[in-house]
Amino acid sequence: MKTKITELFGIEHPIIQGGMHHVGFAELAAAVSNAGGLGIITGLTQGTPEKLANEIARCHEMTDKPFGVNLTFLPSLTPPDYPGLIKSIIDGGVKIVETAGRNPAEHLPALKAAGIKVIHKCTSVRHSLKAQSIGCDAVSVDGFECGGHPGEDDIPNFILLPRAADELKIPFVASGGMADARSLVAAISLGAEGMNMGTRFIATQEAPVHQNVKDAIVGASELDTRLIMRSLTNTERVLNNPAVERLIEKEKELGDKLTFMDIHDEVAGVYPKIMHEGDMDVGAWSCGMVAGLINDIPTVKELIDGIMNEAETIIQRNSSLL
Repeated sequence: MKTKITELFGIEHPIIQGGMHHVGFAELAAAVSNAGGLGIITGLTQGTPEKLANEIARCHEMTDKPFGVNLTFLPSLTPPDYPGLIKSIIDGGVKIVETAGRNPAEHLPALKAAGIKVIHKCTSVRHSLKAQSIGCDAVSVDGFECGGHPGEDDIPNFILLPRAADELKIPFVASGGMADARSLVAAISLGAEGMNMGTRFIATQEAPVHQNVKDAIVGASELDTRLIMRSLTNTERVLNNPAVERLIEKEKELGDKLTFMDIHDEVAGVYPKIMHEGDMDVGAWSCGMVAGLINDIPTVKELIDGIMNEAETIIQRNSSLL
C-alpha cells in the first residue's frame, strides 16, 4: 500500500510505531522497521546524548530500514540537553524525527539542515496547522481515544481526522484507537495517509517491557482507562489501577487546589518500575482505549503482515459493493 507517508519516509507500509516512554527501545523500533513500518526510539527515555547515540547505533545493528527518534519537548526547570540529543540523532544518521509536546520551531533549523523529515504529534486541527506553518513535513493527529496526552479539546477521531483533511496540505497519520486493519482502512477513508499505533505495539513479543504490562493490556476492556491531571491542564489517559484511583480521589478532594506535588508519588519516576519490573499498581501509565481491541501478543511481523493482508481484503470486499 503506497501513500504519501510511505513515500515521505521510504517505508513499505503506512504504519508508524509511536514514541513511548520506556517502551521505544531499539528492539521494538528495529522490529517495526524490519516488518515494513516505521519504528521509533524514544529519545527522552535514553536521557543523555551519549545514551541516545548508543541506542541509535544498536538499532542500526538490528535493521537497515528507516527508523526515527521521538523528541518530546516538555517544560522543565532542568530541561534535557535537546541540542545534544539532536546532535546524536544527526550524527547517528537518523533521517526521521517525531516531535511532541511543545512547539518544536526552535529546533527545526538544525533538523532540516541535516535533511531530517519531521512529523509532529498534534491533538487539534489548530496545532496541526501551526506545525504545517513552521515547516513540519507531516503530522500525527491524535484523537481523544489515544493513550497518553489527548489534549484538552476531547475531539474523537471520527471528527478530528476529516477536519484535519479539510484543512491540511501536508500528509498526516491517525493516532489514537488504532489497532488493526479496520483502523487503517477507516483512517485512510477519513483522509489520513496511514496510522500511528502505540498501545497495540506494547502488546507484541518484541516490546521490551515486562510480561505483566502486556497481560494487563490484553486483559483490559475499552472501559478500563481513566483521565488524570485534567485540573492541571495536563490530561493523560492511563490504565486504571489502585494508584490511579488514589490519584483521582485526590483530584476530587483538592479540586483546583491540586498541585503536581500532591500526586507526585503516583506519577513521578514510576515507569521503570512498571515497564521493566512489572509492578502494575505502583503508579499511572499511559494506555489507550484501544486496549479493548487487543486480545493477543503477536510478533511485530505477524501484527503488521496481518493488518496489511486484512486491509487489502476489506478494501476489495467493499469495492465489490459499488
